[in-house]
Order: sequence, then structure tokens, then C-alpha cells
Amino acid sequence: MATLNQIIRSPRKKTWSDSKSPAISGHPQLKGVCLRVFTRKPKKPNSAQRKLAKVKLSNRMIVDAYIMGETHNLQEHAVVLVRGGRVPDLPGVKYKCVRGKFDLAGVPHRKTSRSKYGTKKADKKSDK
Repeated sequence: MATLNQIIRSPRKKTWSDSKSPAISGHPQLKGVCLRVFTRKPKKPNSAQRKLAKVKLSNRMIVDAYIMGETHNLQEHAVVLVRGGRVPDLPGVKYKCVRGKFDLAGVPHRKTSRSKYGTKKADKKSDK
């Protein structure tokens, strides 16, 4: 173990394993293929059916990625873009699928936080 003076002189270097999302470290997002689409229940005290996809990334790692939003059109063999970002009430889920890219459609009729859910701005004429 390093002494305090040694650490002050030359601090420890961060490695890919120190990353909060190690499967995509060094990349902002990675493309992947869905192996399975399923649901999982969150930790106490929450109660729901969280939608997840088991994704094989282009670097050959397999991760569980959360599918944000109310509905989705993902199936097995669908191509998705995966970014970092954990889901606090699902243990071990450190990745999210990007909506509105490749085979994962944006959330329909979304009014707020549209950039996170891949939804275009609604026209004023179509609201009437």
C-alpha cells in the first residue's frame, strides 16, 4: 500500500475499471444488438416493471441497458445506441438506450424533456 507522501507526489491514475460505465469507457456511446428484451422489478420501496434490454455491444461486451420512456418498439436483433447512466433502483444497470436512434423509436406525444426521448417539436397546427 502506498504511503500518503507517495500518493501526494504521484497521484493514482484512473483506469477503465474505475469508470462508472466500464463497458463503454473511452466512448460516449456504443452501438449494440439486442439479445433479449425483458422487464425487472426495482428495489424497495419502489414498485414497477422496468423495461430492459440485454445488449451485445460492438466491443463484444454484453450489458443490461434500460429503455427509458413509456412505450418502446424494441425486439430481439434490433440495433440500439447505448450510453452511460445508471438506474438507481435497478442494481447492476449502468447503461441506457438512446431513444430516436437506429431501431429504437422516440417516445410519441412527448411534450417535455424531448431531447432525452428522441421526440421532435410538435407543430402548432397539429395541436388543434
